[in-house]
Amino acid sequence: MESVSPEVSKALQELVNSSSSNKTSAYNDLLRTIVANPASNTLSADLIAYVQALINDNLGIVTSRPLLSFFCEQFEELPNSEAKVNVGQAALQIIQPKVVSYEEQDTALKHILASAYEAQEDYTESAKILQTIILDSSQRVVTDDQKAQIWVRIVRCYLEEDDSVAASTYLNRLKSVIPNVKDDSLRVHFLLSQARIQDSQRNFLDASSSYYTLSQNAQVEEEERLMCLSKSMICAVLAPAGPARARTLARLYKDDRASQIEEFGMMEKIYLDRLLSPDEVKAFAEKLSPHQMALTGDGSTVLDKAVLEHNLLGASRLYRNIGFDQLGELLAVDGEKAEQYAAQMIEQGRVAGYIDQIDRFIFFEGEGSGQKKTGQTERVVGRELRQWDVNVKGLAEDIERVTTMIQTQQPEFYAQHMEGDYHVADLKV
Repeated sequence: MESVSPEVSKALQELVNSSSSNKTSAYNDLLRTIVANPASNTLSADLIAYVQALINDNLGIVTSRPLLSFFCEQFEELPNSEAKVNVGQAALQIIQPKVVSYEEQDTALKHILASAYEAQEDYTESAKILQTIILDSSQRVVTDDQKAQIWVRIVRCYLEEDDSVAASTYLNRLKSVIPNVKDDSLRVHFLLSQARIQDSQRNFLDASSSYYTLSQNAQVEEEERLMCLSKSMICAVLAPAGPARARTLARLYKDDRASQIEEFGMMEKIYLDRLLSPDEVKAFAEKLSPHQMALTGDGSTVLDKAVLEHNLLGASRLYRNIGFDQLGELLAVDGEKAEQYAAQMIEQGRVAGYIDQIDRFIFFEGEGSGQKKTGQTERVVGRELRQWDVNVKGLAEDIERVTTMIQTQQPEFYAQHMEGDYHVADLKV
């Protein structure tokens, strides 16, 4: 451990023992001398000894608070992040027993220490130190903007470490104060953090919507708006195929800026229900983040699943029915997996149709309603069977009308040939 330089040690001892009424200026002058040489081997030890002297000198709160505030101002300007971490940790421990008297200075030190951790790319430690800042204080008023600023920073730190679970915890706290926040930049950071969390948790439809909202926000720079639009397109492509994604794609496709985005070509083919080739998918995969290429439960990537579901939806536009094996060949998977994906999409209401497992055929009936089926009684009935029901019902109604006309115009004939009050239209079809 570094030793305090003899000069600083002597100066501090003299100040502690001094009865001078001008101690404030003397302490500030000594601090300026210490920080004037940031390359000193004893810098950290000298600064720690300086803080210790302030707290032990019994200067009184009225005097020591401004001195500690001035220390924070000078300390923040130091270029050495390693020294900031060492001194910051020690300084917080020194003032901890009297933290109630130095809440404002404690908060300032924690912000500086958090920045030092971020400079070293240790975002988890930065988030942890920010979490210890006192927000419910009887000594000072903490506004919603100040709370939001700290929580936004914590969320962003955890997102840098891909810890979306911890980030979500503080995003939820943000939601409670964001309606009262006056700083527009904090609102933008909140929306961006929300989009990033939704993206990292593979909630791609919501993430696409959040990114798109940001892409239209006038508070965001033009270049960043286009970047958000690009991310919105990527998330829309990765979202599960179905009516909800179709609506999202339609909104993006009709945006006047869409053609400027590199991902527009891929998105356009998906929006127009065109089948995707392996080369196109491979080129698109190179632009994705690691979490967007994570493996799903069946061993495929998020992109593989999204493309397979899209091509299945595209096949439903081209075919009224297709065999399991033929569909599997089209989707580059085996017949059983093709059936599994089709059954899942039909059950979730993303494709309308039904499956004949005996003959190994899938019958498509267009786009689904988007509503999940909850039981066997809600199974989609084939188009042919529904049309047959309609035809039988129409025939029965026609017979009923003819019978009524005969009864009206030829009552004797009707009485002779039609016994009882039986009506053909009463048949249940």
